Amino acid sequence: MAAAKIKKGDQVIVLSGKDKGKTGEVTKALPKDGKVVVSGVNIAVRHRKPTQTNPQGGLERAEAPLNVSKVAHVTKDGKATRVRFEERDGKKVRVAVKTGEVING
Repeated sequence: MAAAKIKKGDQVIVLSGKDKGKTGEVTKALPKDGKVVVSGVNIAVRHRKPTQTNPQGGLERAEAPLNVSKVAHVTKDGKATRVRFEERDGKKVRVAVKTGEVING
């Protein structure tokens, strides 16, 4: 399996869909499914009936996973970039293609 180019804690921008252009931090990465959960993006709303544990009921909002192909890394100037792997100082590191800066993590 290939190494993950987007990991938990990365700043990403959404490239397509209803949340196009929104940025956020990856809160959860699901590499087996090829999905990521981004904070404040792709909010799913569920209508819940009142129960004994939740007598009020109402709307439940949660962040749903996005396909990893719909997001891209954000550079310091706020633009989307692809990620490549390079070997620097004997270590394999992630590098932003547009700027050449090393992505920590």
